[in-house]
Amino acid sequence: MELHQLEYFVAVAEEANFTRAAARMHVAQPGVSAQIRRLERELGQPLFDRSGRTVRLTDVGEAALPHARAALAAVAAVRETVAEHEGLVRGQVAMGMVTSAGPVALPDFLAGFAERYPGVEITLGEANSDVMIDALRDGQLDVAVIGLADGIPAGLATQVVLDEALVAVVAPSDVLADRTEVTLAQLSERSLICLPKGTGLRGVLDRAFATAGLHLRVTLEASDPNVLAQLAMRGLGVALVPESLARYYAEQLHTALLRPRLRGQLALAWRAGGPIGPAARALIDFARSVL
Repeated sequence: MELHQLEYFVAVAEEANFTRAAARMHVAQPGVSAQIRRLERELGQPLFDRSGRTVRLTDVGEAALPHARAALAAVAAVRETVAEHEGLVRGQVAMGMVTSAGPVALPDFLAGFAERYPGVEITLGEANSDVMIDALRDGQLDVAVIGLADGIPAGLATQVVLDEALVAVVAPSDVLADRTEVTLAQLSERSLICLPKGTGLRGVLDRAFATAGLHLRVTLEASDPNVLAQLAMRGLGVALVPESLARYYAEQLHTALLRPRLRGQLALAWRAGGPIGPAARALIDFARSVL
């Protein structure tokens, strides 16, 4: 088994296509196919189902993929550790963030990290918290800013970087515009505008309504909290958003506090165990000190 075979295996699994995987690895497609076949012969099991229009992992491939990623991460960590002992931190770090992470000022953070560690290449992507939690666990991400709904996810370590109240915002013409507080029971009778399932704030709301034995009737969803506020401005329902966003739109929207009080948290998250290379460790340490 050779290192480049594992690299091709992971690339094909993630791209679900041999041609795209070859382009990503900057090699010819027949070479990728040949190396995957050699790896399958050595393992004695097919890793991919090639019978359909897209390439899919077999059950064996699904089971082997996390170990292949871990092996590649360990090799990268060896290289980064040697570089670190030479006095230069370098390597690659994959970071994720939720769309609602605006108040955390990630652009300033990333610019500061790049200035301090010019040898580290950072990739950044957006996704819902549940997707990024899985990506952290299987090694696709090194660190992420996620929303917390039910405590610290298993297998991860976290540091809270933002903790704020959730509030309801409505257009000035809404019947709730004369209220300073609104109960969950009152909200259960309205069309609500929320972040989608899988986000931390939505998890907080789902749990609170379920605990109260109430139905959370969401009619409009958007991943960007600013869109939630803009929908409420048009009189399309009650938006449930972080308090900092409500303050930003204070001139266009009326804000009512929730009863009982609910809070949302954004947290920096990383794997609690498993290999963490010097580049990822530098990013985590920098983020913990700055964010």
